[in-house]
Amino acid sequence: MGGVAALTQTHPEIEQMVSTYNQRRQYMIKCLRNISFTIAVEPRGAFYIFASAKMFCNESYRFALELLKKAKVAVTPGIDFGDNGEGYLRFSYANSLENIEIGMDRLENYLKK
Repeated sequence: MGGVAALTQTHPEIEQMVSTYNQRRQYMIKCLRNISFTIAVEPRGAFYIFASAKMFCNESYRFALELLKKAKVAVTPGIDFGDNGEGYLRFSYANSLENIEIGMDRLENYLKK
């Protein structure tokens, strides 16, 4: 029965981790939308945001490589998830808020040029 109790109780460390990831998620969603990315479905159980980049590109692989080289921001091209992912980018918020802020600033500054 000890296993059942463990599944229904949380430790303060887990609650803090959930709060931290939620803060990162909300920050990144806000930034991406401010830069004109479209997010149709906000993530709830993953560490990734799948955002439409169709206003910036037609080829997600080429655009992801461009962002890596010129903006120093690593993203995953949507085409890696199948043909329906073309025109999308996947952003991870499994990093520190400080690094996410730096990445979002770099992305915004690059796309404003």
